[in-house]
Amino acid sequence: MHPDVLGWAATAVLMATLIRQMVKQWHSPHPETVSKWLFLGQITASALFTIYSALLGATVFVVTNALLLITALVGQVMAWRRRQRRGNLPRIEVAP
Repeated sequence: MHPDVLGWAATAVLMATLIRQMVKQWHSPHPETVSKWLFLGQITASALFTIYSALLGATVFVVTNALLLITALVGQVMAWRRRQRRGNLPRIEVAP
């Protein structure tokens, strides 16, 4: 078995896990519980690892890290849009 098969299998498992987490986050009534720093750290690390992997010529890792970067960006946009929508909703005040 070629070693890249293991790398692609790991990529598939990781992406399935992250996509499931993104869907769960999207449906969560409290998206603000996910730290902005988590996304910033993931975006930075994924971008740097993508460049590093490209310099090494490691195709599996270039694709994996690029996909991780995309999921971090999509997650950040989703969280930003949810926060923006929640901020645009009219507040309902209940009299004491």
